[in-house]
Amino acid sequence: MSHIRTDWTRDEVERIYHTPLLELIFRAASAHREFHETGEVQVCTLLSIKTGGCPEDCAYCPQSAHHRTVVEPTAILGTDEILAAARTAKESGSTRFCMGAAWRCARDDSDFDHVLEMIQRVSEMGLEVCCTLGMLTDAQARRLKEAGLYAYNHNLDSSERFYSQVISTRAYEDRLETLARVRENDISVCCGGILGMGETHDDRIDLLHTLATQPEHPESVPINALIAVKGTPLGDRPKVPSWEMARMIATARILMPGSMVRLSAGRVDMTLEEQALCFMAGANSIFTGDKLLTTENNDLEEDQRMFAILGLKARPAYKNAKPAQVPATVAGRVAASNGGGQLTPR
Repeated sequence: MSHIRTDWTRDEVERIYHTPLLELIFRAASAHREFHETGEVQVCTLLSIKTGGCPEDCAYCPQSAHHRTVVEPTAILGTDEILAAARTAKESGSTRFCMGAAWRCARDDSDFDHVLEMIQRVSEMGLEVCCTLGMLTDAQARRLKEAGLYAYNHNLDSSERFYSQVISTRAYEDRLETLARVRENDISVCCGGILGMGETHDDRIDLLHTLATQPEHPESVPINALIAVKGTPLGDRPKVPSWEMARMIATARILMPGSMVRLSAGRVDMTLEEQALCFMAGANSIFTGDKLLTTENNDLEEDQRMFAILGLKARPAYKNAKPAQVPATVAGRVAASNGGGQLTPR
């Protein structure tokens, strides 16, 4: 099996990225087969547990309090609603359940305590639990781990050079520091970026170089296409071409062959053939469910049809996880698990 590198040079990443697309996809598919089961795709569900009113000014986000969109601020969801969504996700074939709160940073208050309880309750269902709650202190990361959190999402979005053109309310270094705290507390890192915000190819190359030279590669690398939302500064940006998504996914797969590369936001605008191209390029995870936080997502029946046509199967929870990452409440069930599930109707 090929060696996993974290010492890529920027020139190496650039050469890979600019490889002719069909050759690039071939190379990525070859790397994919070394580290992953062909046709196995992790199905994830993302729920916004606290929507809108965020003090950050991210130019792409309809939840920012700085923008005028149709998104209205809400209080954090209650226990019954979150657990019902998690059960529905599992019944529909998801093995990872992600909870997102529109916070700049987590606070040590009753809402954070509520999130800790939800992590414990959802992980007891046998689902990988991921959260995205903004910036964290070391103590908060430790409490999340103790509650049973498996993964933490904190995207870099783009290159450090382009970042300030999209977000002014926090620095790139703030994001890197949160990722370090997550990793230090043995929580799986989920970190990727967004295409279509006006960045250049050099910005995309720089983002991939930053991700691929972290002390450990992110276990999960979401590749998002911008969903342009009216009322945000990027609301008039054009759709990202599918071949640009495929190029980004393929390069990520070659650089970080052991990671889950997630075909994330923007999939709703792709045809089945365009999604198939991304799977050929090395994507092995999708989000299913009615919404991705506040934007539309693919219909479950459409995904069932895609799985049937392409011969895809769902990846089981906690596959290849380090023993310390699997909560004790589900370790026995994971050990007894036999193969992947199926994408099933509600």
